[in-house]
Amino acid sequence: MIIIMKKNCPEESLDHVKEYLIGRNFDIHQSTGANRTIIGVIGDTHTLDDRLIAALPDVHQVVRIRPEEE
Repeated sequence: MIIIMKKNCPEESLDHVKEYLIGRNFDIHQSTGANRTIIGVIGDTHTLDDRLIAALPDVHQVVRIRPEEE
């Protein structure tokens, strides 16, 4: 799962999203660009509700990555 934050979101919003994920035992990978921050969620994300994450402060978009078909 990839979480794209809104442009120039405050650090408090970013911390809130990271705490939400870490509190549910997910690892994260943060990539910070000039205008946006992207959070990669590492782990079995099927238990995460996209709508709840999208409703967190300053979340722009949630993208679920589907596993490859074998």
